[in-house]
Amino acid sequence: MSNNVREVALDTLLHIEKNQAYSNLLLNQMIKKEKLSSKDVGLLTEIVYGTVQRKLALDYYLQPFLKKQKKLELWVMILLRLSLYQMVYLDRIPERAVIHEAVEIAKKRGHRGISGMVNGVLRSIQREGLPDFNVIKDDLERLSIEMSLPLWLLQKWAGQYGLDVTKEICKSTLEPPMVSARVNCNKAAVPEVLSLLEEENVVAEKGNLSIDAILISNGNLATTKVFQEGYVTIQDESSMLVARALGSQKGDKVLDSCAAPGGKTTHIAELLGNDGKVISVDLHPHKVKLIEEQVKRLKLTNVETFVSDSRHLQEHFNSEEFDRILVDAPCSGFGVIRRKPDIKYSKKLDDIGQLAVIQLSILNSVAPLLKNGGTLVYSTCTIDQEENAAVAERFLAENKEFIVDETLIDRMPEQLKPYVQNGQVQILPHYFGTDGFFIASFRKQV
Repeated sequence: MSNNVREVALDTLLHIEKNQAYSNLLLNQMIKKEKLSSKDVGLLTEIVYGTVQRKLALDYYLQPFLKKQKKLELWVMILLRLSLYQMVYLDRIPERAVIHEAVEIAKKRGHRGISGMVNGVLRSIQREGLPDFNVIKDDLERLSIEMSLPLWLLQKWAGQYGLDVTKEICKSTLEPPMVSARVNCNKAAVPEVLSLLEEENVVAEKGNLSIDAILISNGNLATTKVFQEGYVTIQDESSMLVARALGSQKGDKVLDSCAAPGGKTTHIAELLGNDGKVISVDLHPHKVKLIEEQVKRLKLTNVETFVSDSRHLQEHFNSEEFDRILVDAPCSGFGVIRRKPDIKYSKKLDDIGQLAVIQLSILNSVAPLLKNGGTLVYSTCTIDQEENAAVAERFLAENKEFIVDETLIDRMPEQLKPYVQNGQVQILPHYFGTDGFFIASFRKQV
């Protein structure tokens, strides 16, 4: 591996830390800019994601060896973190090579004192070993450092789910996410797509949870003809259950009120068999373009996009205009930490309450647009009950014409049915190896 990869990793991590940039988006930009080989791309991805995922643990390991140091520049701290990440978590790279590269980068970017310090710290750790987490007596505090999740978040989860489930959630956030895709039922069935992918040297199998899903274990799906010709859409399995939850019928007019980047819009459109109509709304024009790109690639003719704040849709549509409405609301995203590890450091406790207010206001704003007898589905990719069950409860309390839709269970996969209660389901990430997700279904009474 060229030391160029470690330098790119350092620049990427520095950018994430300074500018609160999303690691997944930034990584793609850096890969394009640096024109890295596929081998180097794999390693860069591992170093960047791994260092972000394990940040609190790495800082805990480094702390005793930095006691004599004055405040370090951010780039030096990140260089130590990414080097230690490789030493502790990546078996295939010899420690001496990691230390050598770190010292070379430090020489290049700083003065001799910095390279000497980096060398000294890493060699001391190599010689003396890592500090023990068990010194931390408090269970949640220890879990917070070991699993690199903020203490306030673990306190919240422990209050909602108990300590044992919180530990399971924490473990799942450090596991590599599955690459899953949804098969376009208008074009082909799952077995046909699996054999088409085999011809393009992509190793895939049937999904575990969604009947529309395939799981990719080897190969780059996005570069295949199968993807480009609209046979599949990259989407998590739990996210695929949302369009199914709506239960749309041919000829329905459906509103997807917070639709970007378009995964659920296109799934609803596919399930309608290119019949009926999906009005796909998002606040940001550049995000609406993403929806339009998906629609075009999948050759869907029943989607209309619209730029608007979902809280103002009553100005654009008539009361009782839609048969089904989906509110896949903006949320904290704590169900997708393994895909976007930076989320866990960028969100604050106050954000949760503010998001819950927005979520409820969107639900309240779109509710009058639903026909009597129609279905309203509320979903998020978070596992926080304040944004999920509590928002659903308040919505029902404030909108007496809506009731819990007990038939949601009939539209969910068999293995998920034990988790469905009162027309809602909270999928935790360790249940099926999917993203964490919440789905609630409401019926508007005639």
